Amino acid sequence: MSRYDVLPESGDEHEAREFITLLRGAAAWPFAARAQQAAMPVIGFLSSRSPGESASVVAAFRQGLNEEAGYVEGQNVAIEFRWAEGQFDRLPAMAADLVSRQVAVIIAAGGDRPALAAKAAASTIPIVFTGSDFPVKVGLVASLSRPGGSVTGASLFTSELEAKKLALLRELVPKAQLIAMLVNPTN
Repeated sequence: MSRYDVLPESGDEHEAREFITLLRGAAAWPFAARAQQAAMPVIGFLSSRSPGESASVVAAFRQGLNEEAGYVEGQNVAIEFRWAEGQFDRLPAMAADLVSRQVAVIIAAGGDRPALAAKAAASTIPIVFTGSDFPVKVGLVASLSRPGGSVTGASLFTSELEAKKLALLRELVPKAQLIAMLVNPTN
């Protein structure tokens, strides 16, 4: 029998024994974890833009992965970036490259074209598009209520909602004689 089975421990001895047990476990953990751990998941990030244009988007993406899902790039997830830099004809090859690397998901940013390229290249890999005005019209999803397939994302509906916004404004301010709208002509 060990000393611990026979004699009562003082608080310090108990803490020391727990600490040593913890150290032994911590020393063995990396070896056991490597033996049982699956490969690190890889996220494919396909964009029609350049890294400079997308710096704030990528920063927010990384922050969301970390804060919302507990993923930290380089620790428990890898991200493969592909930048078309406005050369849309490059998107299909870039999407095919991400598919060949067997990414877990493809994030398609920078308009409909990256999402369409990813959808054409990947039949089973989930695709998340960012900000499409007409996801049904361009063929990303079958319908808004039942998108089907492996494509999902965020739709802005900005174009489709302009008439509704104007109608609501007329209801709120029925006596308005003139309504002006400020727009960015390059967007």
